[in-house]
Amino acid sequence: MIHPSLDDLVSIAIEAGAAILPFYDPAGTTARAKEDGSPVTAADEAAEAIILKRLAQKGITAVIAEESVAAGRIPDVAEEFYLVDPLDGTKEFVTGSGEFTVNIARISNGRPVAGVVLAPALGLLYAGDETGAWKATLVDGAVTGKTAIAVATPSGPLRVVASKSHLTDETKAFIDRFDVESFVSSGSSLKFCRLAEGEADLYPRLGRTMEWDTAAGHAVLSAAGGSVSNMDGTPFLYGKADHPSGAYANPYFIAAAAFDPFAVVAPAAS
Repeated sequence: MIHPSLDDLVSIAIEAGAAILPFYDPAGTTARAKEDGSPVTAADEAAEAIILKRLAQKGITAVIAEESVAAGRIPDVAEEFYLVDPLDGTKEFVTGSGEFTVNIARISNGRPVAGVVLAPALGLLYAGDETGAWKATLVDGAVTGKTAIAVATPSGPLRVVASKSHLTDETKAFIDRFDVESFVSSGSSLKFCRLAEGEADLYPRLGRTMEWDTAAGHAVLSAAGGSVSNMDGTPFLYGKADHPSGAYANPYFIAAAAFDPFAVVAPAAS
C-alpha cells in the first residue's frame, strides 16, 4: 500500500479545519448529545466527511473515525490503518476556548507512525513521522514558520499538563506522586503537543479516552522524542477492536518527555 505523505495529511487536516471554522463561535456553540452522552456538532460531521473523502481519493479506506464509529460504521482493519478525530475537544469548541483540534494518524503494527494535529481557531499546526516532528503557524490556509520541535529532558521538578475538561480524582492523585514545578490545564490533543515542543514534561490521563483522541498527538510526541505508556510501563498500542470498555477504547496512560516516569514513581495498576 502506498500511504499518503505527511504533507498530504497536513493538507487534508487544513481543509477539514477550514470546514470547521464557519461553525465556530467564541461566544459559544450549541451541540447535541450522542448515544454515549458525548457532544457532537455539525462541525464534527462536516470535517469528518472531508477527511474520509480525501483519504479515500488516495486509496485509504481502512479508517476508524469517531463519528462513523458512533453511527455504527466500523470497518475491518489490519496492521495498517488510520485513526481520525475530526474535532477533538468538542467541549472546548462549544465553550469557545479555541483549544480544539483536527487529528489524523497512521497506525502501523499498533504504533502511530505519522500524525497531524491542527488547532484551526488558534492557527497552530503540529506534525510528525519517522523523520521528526515540527510545528508551524497557519495563516490564511498557508503553512508558515515551520520549525523542528523536540521534547525536553527534565532534571528537576516537572511541568505537568492535564485535561481541561476531564481532570479526574485519579489523575490528580497520580500527579501528587511527583515533584511538580507547574501545572497547566489544556484542551484536546494539544496536551501531547505541549510535551512535543518542550513546554511540558508529563501528561497523565487516568480517565476514559478513545484511540482517535490520542493517536495523532501520540505520533507527534513520539516523533519529537517522547513516549506514551500504559500504567504498567508497557508501550501504549492501537487497534484494540475488542477492548473490554468498547471497541477502540484506551486504557489509562502516561505521556512523557525524555525521561522515564516509572523511574520516578513505581508503576500503578490501571
